[in-house]
Amino acid sequence: MIHLKFTRTTALFLLIGLVFHSAWAQNKALEGKKILIYTKNGKGYVHENIATSVETLQNICDEIGVESVVSEDPAIFTSDQMMTFDAVFFSNTNNEAFDNEEQRTAFQNFCKSGKSFGGLHSAIGSERNWPWFWKLIGGSFLRHPPFQTFTVNVSIREHPSTKHLGDHFDLDDECYFIKNINPSFKILLEADLTTVSEKDNNKNPYRPKTAPLCWYNTLDGGKQWYTALGHSKEMYALPWFQKHLQGGLEYLLSN
Repeated sequence: MIHLKFTRTTALFLLIGLVFHSAWAQNKALEGKKILIYTKNGKGYVHENIATSVETLQNICDEIGVESVVSEDPAIFTSDQMMTFDAVFFSNTNNEAFDNEEQRTAFQNFCKSGKSFGGLHSAIGSERNWPWFWKLIGGSFLRHPPFQTFTVNVSIREHPSTKHLGDHFDLDDECYFIKNINPSFKILLEADLTTVSEKDNNKNPYRPKTAPLCWYNTLDGGKQWYTALGHSKEMYALPWFQKHLQGGLEYLLSN
């Protein structure tokens, strides 16, 4: 019988082996995956963070071996190219994301075919008059208090987009309030509203009791993931936020 002496060095090599095996398994799971990063804004406010968010998402895709295509042209949804994507990701889209009903139907059919959908920050302000889109992304934009420092609580730490975070953390961002909430989504991050202030609290007809900021879901056979974080361009340079986005992409694209 062979006896192995279990030393700290042995444990270290085993740990390194597990890390490499996990990374290899993840790369294999994402092998051949392709995502559309979509950026169209309709009439109204256009975020200055779009170029930075797109560059960050593309860099993450390169790191994890996923092919990415960037477009702001809604005609891509009715093209032959559309069904070659495994997911579409709305990167700071806002207001009307499509030009006509044919494009909306094509997008809906894409999602109903089992493909994945993700959204970032102002994406929840897209298609504000389309109830099915509210259900898909998880709700619709109501308003946000001023940009400020507030506390975020982590509701689920087992998800790829939150596993690197602690129980709570502070950040500088906009705290989005949403309406038309889809009750089936699973909340990953939630604002501590005791740390969120509004100058005109008494003038607002409705202040939510809770403010979910990130969640995931499954609808019509596909996966969905959304994060409200990411207003400032500076946030995209933060390693924890990059890992947050990477985890969201990995969730959407994994089998």
